[in-house]
Amino acid sequence: MPVLDIRADVTGKVWKLEAAVGAQLGAGDVVMILESMKMEIPVEAPKAGRLASVAVAEGDSVKEGQVLAKLEV
Repeated sequence: MPVLDIRADVTGKVWKLEAAVGAQLGAGDVVMILESMKMEIPVEAPKAGRLASVAVAEGDSVKEGQVLAKLEV
């Protein structure tokens, strides 16, 4: 199965994980929410698939472009 990287669009902090490893996601489903400059930014699955791994935890600081999770499509 091909694996897609889900990357951060902004530099910020992981505010909340919305999906667990193994979850089946549709395109556009929210995987996690980042907080940046007092704004909540949803990180969405780019395609339908299974969430294979999550590389961050709630409270972690992330940089723009950093891999947050992997999606099996």
